[in-house]
Amino acid sequence: MFHRIALLVCAALLSACAANQVNHDFDASRDFGAYRSWSWKEPALQYRPDDPRIKSDLTEQRIRQAVAEQLDQRGLRPVQGAARADLKVQAYLIVEDRQQQVTTNYGGGWGGPWNGYWGGPMYNETRNITYKVATIQIDLLDGQDGKLVWRGSDEQLLSSSPSPVDRSAAVRNTVMRILQNYPPH
Repeated sequence: MFHRIALLVCAALLSACAANQVNHDFDASRDFGAYRSWSWKEPALQYRPDDPRIKSDLTEQRIRQAVAEQLDQRGLRPVQGAARADLKVQAYLIVEDRQQQVTTNYGGGWGGPWNGYWGGPMYNETRNITYKVATIQIDLLDGQDGKLVWRGSDEQLLSSSPSPVDRSAAVRNTVMRILQNYPPH
């Protein structure tokens, strides 16, 4: 019985996260076709909260690599030497706790008013489930004036024990979803 409840809770949480859409915002007055080069704005990746359990050189490396690959696919090249970049890129990894109430019904009666009712009494059990959600946010700032010109973010359930390969794939997929609408149309 417990396994069924656990599966139900996991399905509910996954369906709630599947409904999330990638968030985008941009300055419509900017000419995004003029942006051809980029560089990181330091610090390249900021963590919220600044927690040593979250902060990792490996995570930063994964996010930097995924962002670089996606920007390259969109025709943006890393700036070479001391030249000024058209865009400055900064990313955020935000981890927060979320809660969801899950109600499970047990028992109940069957039958109808003509045949009579039979069965046991009905019980409801409501529990709060706490889980962690990781949000990756990518900001693109104009290299000349430093103003934000484009922002995208997406969130995902934080798994407690994925392998390094799974972590890399999750970061690549999340960054791809975020940047798939850049440049804005």
